[in-house]
This record gives sequence, C-alpha cells and structure tokens, in this order.
Amino acid sequence: MGFTCGILGLPNVGKSTLFNALTQTISAQAENYPFCTIEPNFGRIAVPDQRLGQIARLANSEKIIPTNIDFCDIAGLVKGASKGEGLGNKFLAHIREVDALVHVVRCFENDNVMHVTGKIDPLDDIATIETELMLADLETLEKRISLITKRARSNDKEAKKTLALLDLVMEGLEIGKPARSLDVTEDSFEQFRQLQLLTAKPVIYVCNVDENSAAEGNIHSEKVIAYAHGVNSIALCVSAAIESEVAQLSDKKEQSAFLESLGLEETGLDRIILAGYNVLGLITFLTAGPKEARAWAIPKGTTASQAAGTIHTDFERGFICAETISYEDYIHNEGEQGAKETGKMRQEGRNYSVNDGDIMLFRFNV
Repeated sequence: MGFTCGILGLPNVGKSTLFNALTQTISAQAENYPFCTIEPNFGRIAVPDQRLGQIARLANSEKIIPTNIDFCDIAGLVKGASKGEGLGNKFLAHIREVDALVHVVRCFENDNVMHVTGKIDPLDDIATIETELMLADLETLEKRISLITKRARSNDKEAKKTLALLDLVMEGLEIGKPARSLDVTEDSFEQFRQLQLLTAKPVIYVCNVDENSAAEGNIHSEKVIAYAHGVNSIALCVSAAIESEVAQLSDKKEQSAFLESLGLEETGLDRIILAGYNVLGLITFLTAGPKEARAWAIPKGTTASQAAGTIHTDFERGFICAETISYEDYIHNEGEQGAKETGKMRQEGRNYSVNDGDIMLFRFNV
C-alpha cells in the first residue's frame, strides 16, 4: 500500500530545494524562476524508526527494511490556476493523485530570490493556494451535482443521499471552508472520500525560514503556526538551505554535529516525514527474523488479517492467527524467546486491531 505526500506552494518558495534535500538527490531542479518544475518528481523516503535497529539486534537480522512514504514535488501554483493560469490544470491534476499535502510557505526575506507577488506575506500565500483549490473543487462539484440531481428527481435513494452530501460540501466551499474542515457523518465518509476533493486532503504547513531562524522561527513563521493551529493542522519551521547542506553530509555524526552547532536536535526533514506519517493516520507494525527486521505501514484501525494482507494476499486469505509481542515487551525480554517464556507473546485473531509497534508473526494456511 503506497502513501504519497505532495509538496506544493507558490513558485520560488523553496519546494524543489526542500525536495532535493528530502530525497538527497538533484533530480528536481531548484532554479530561481517560476515553473522550473514542469513534471512532478517522485522520491521514496524511509520513515525514521529507531525501534527497527533494536529489534534487528535482538533477532540477529541480516538487514533492516524501514517503511516508506512517497513524496511528490509539484510545480508552483499561481493565482488563477483553477482557470488554467500558469500550468494550473495540469498541476491540479497532480495534486488530486496524492494522499496529503505538504504546503511550503515562504517565511524568509531575500532580495535575490523574487517572490511571484513581489512581497513576503505567508498568510496571503496560503490564501492564494487554498482559494485555487477550493475553486477547483467547486467546479468539480457543480458538474457532479448537475448529473446527480437528475437521478435524485426520479426518487433514487442513493442519489438523494449523495446530493445531500454534495450540497453540504458545496455550501462550505462557497463560504470559504475547505472540505477537510466539514463535519461529515460516519455513514457518508466513504462517499466523501471518493469525491477526491483537493481541499479534503490533510495539510502540513512547512515554514521555509532563513538559516538564522531555523531553531526559533521568525515573525513570518509565527503567523503560519498560529493559522495552522486555528485550522487543526500542523506547522513546522524548516530551513531548506540548511537541509540542503545536511543532505550533503553522509556521516551521521557529522550531521548531528552540524545540527547541534545551529541549535537543532534533528533534521527538519525527519520532522516532515513523521508529520506526513501521522497526518495520514498511519501506524507501524514490525516483523523480525534472521533474514530481516522490517517495518510495515498500515492505517490506524487495521485488523490483524488486513495487516497480514499487506505482506502477502495469501496471508490474509488463509489467516489463522497472529503471534504478537508489543515492542516494549520484546525489548524488555530481550527478544522473541524471552517474551514467549514470560507469557508476553499473545495469539490474536483476525479482528484484533493492530497497535503501533506490535511485532507480529502470522500463521496461515492456503
């Protein structure tokens, strides 16, 4: 199961610089002019998880395989993108394909890097992007409502239910409320999800600050953080310039020393990756053996049989049970054998709701 975060924002806010650092490649151009990114660039990023190293040590695993999230660098949107301005229509289609958005907001002053509007105003930048996404969603809904209304008039119960949902979302968008902020009932949620609305996607706001503001932020990032808090979202301060430098250091000790000299404990990229993981509602279960210790990403609420299916469909089809040890018990008892001897290994059935950090061995028969 793949999960993708799309990196978006206005032109020249540091999206591609951040993406380059994120993937530790130079596959995305980072030039000082709008629309330098024409096609989205993709990078598969390992999710940092210190638990893997610990269980690999106890299981004598030959290799470690972390779970991953894909990041997509989407070209800069401009005002009027929903009507095709710039390269808008193409970019909006790319946004529709991702699961969550990483909205990079310019929070630094630099006369050598032009801003598309000629001024540094992060809240105005956010409003521009949000407006274009809402306008695109309104256009999508208008087309659907026209089609569904005909069916609803013929007493089609499912069509009436769909029309009520479309009207709810439409009313919200018309007063400036993105779809993600609306209260959708549980029985309508699957229908809502299938609408694939741009403003329904969860957002992480990344304040791209100057190097001197990386640790504490600045007056611009404070505004973004306050805004994000008000819309129940996440905001992080990151210096794309610093992250670019860190990405060039292959030695972890050198990276740590460099970050420490700047008053930073961890890279901004690690924080973005983990925020993306969390905003997508993901947890991790682990498997461990002599060949490999591996992390697997699943949505919260996934059952044991469904988790087995992420490894192989045969595991889910022939599921018998899941031998399960919590990470804490695995470490405390120094591995699988110790956990078994102290009664900390449990046999869970197919409907068991997997917890983050569960170490699992699936028994199946096909």
